[in-house]
Amino acid sequence: MFLTFCAICWLTAPYLWQIITSLKPTAELSQLPPFFPSRIDWSHYRVVLSSSDFQRFILNSLIVASLTSLLAFAAGSLTSFATAFFNFRKKALLLSSILAISMYPPIAIVSPLFLMIKAANLRDTYWALILPYSSFALPFMVWTLHNFFKQVPAEILEAARLDGCTNFQLYRRVVLPLSRPAIFTTSILVFIFAWNEFVFALTFTATPKSQTIPVGIALFPGIYEIPWGDIAAASIVVTLPLILLVFIFEKQIISGLTAGSVKY
Repeated sequence: MFLTFCAICWLTAPYLWQIITSLKPTAELSQLPPFFPSRIDWSHYRVVLSSSDFQRFILNSLIVASLTSLLAFAAGSLTSFATAFFNFRKKALLLSSILAISMYPPIAIVSPLFLMIKAANLRDTYWALILPYSSFALPFMVWTLHNFFKQVPAEILEAARLDGCTNFQLYRRVVLPLSRPAIFTTSILVFIFAWNEFVFALTFTATPKSQTIPVGIALFPGIYEIPWGDIAAASIVVTLPLILLVFIFEKQIISGLTAGSVKY
């Protein structure tokens, strides 16, 4: 119990420090002590929330993360359905090839991806982020759903086939409804990944019309000094929804991650 408490404190300390920083008056940001603000100052939040660029960053992140989740789900669920219920040559090679995508660190392939995106005239667009994000999310989506789909009872599938279901109807009307916990979990985690990603977003975008929140915060203006209070307030604003999302759907996420790990 003590080790768990220490681990929780260690993991939450940076976030708590950001909260304290975001509430400090500007004059106290570079002073320590005091550790806590002498008075609560909401000016940093007002500056951030009133910024039209920051509002645009939030919209960009929402669009990119949502479309990434939808695209990864569409491709990943169909692939998982095929690998889970059909036997074909070199299926193991296909799954291994999909898994190999996740073995490359983003920094190692950012240069060739940049050249490809630039050649396709996609730089500084949403698709410059959505396509790479979906590719990197695909292995997680495929392998998680593949393991979950394998747990669907064969009797249900046979009964559906006897009732005249085609393969696509079997996928849409039987497998997907039975796999909602796994689908929900993978979609949420892919959304969080796309929301937080920085390297590709910094490289493939150039203006606020397509830049996402991590890039927007990193490029906060500061002529003579770094606006630590505004940066802290922005990080709290964009992180709090994700934390609430995970807490609200904690049971569904855990259920989706563990349901496919038990073999009956």
